[in-house]
Amino acid sequence: MSRAFVREPEGGEAFEDLPERTLSPHHLVTSSGLAQMEAEIERLESRLEDAKALDDKAEITRVWRDLRYWSARRVTAELIPPPADTAHVRFGARVTIEREDGRQLTYRIVGEDEADPTKGSISYVSPLAQALMGKEIGDVIPLGSAQAEIINIST
Repeated sequence: MSRAFVREPEGGEAFEDLPERTLSPHHLVTSSGLAQMEAEIERLESRLEDAKALDDKAEITRVWRDLRYWSARRVTAELIPPPADTAHVRFGARVTIEREDGRQLTYRIVGEDEADPTKGSISYVSPLAQALMGKEIGDVIPLGSAQAEIINIST
């Protein structure tokens, strides 16, 4: 029989086999990242209660999966305090670099789950953050096919 004539599952049955979200081995977080994680867990718990009240099996399945992910991330999160000094680039530092064309870019080095380059934060495991880690003001780092100089480090 052609697959086109097989009845599709109704409700949440189509979502019962959602794959688990992949858990990264990288667990460092800033205090703001930890707060974001806890807020997401609270939001998901609220969504789960709403889905249960509506008996929305598909939503329940999706939310449970996300709740498992964020709960596991929260349990394994390693809170790193802000850097005590700004002599070297460290996790949690805000770094300003100047490109060869004179443009200045500022990024804060944060945990994977809180990184958002469009808002000026990059994951500590990203290539740019890895190039910056341990460097000082005045050091030059590779930036694609060009270079950039570190001009400021702050907390």
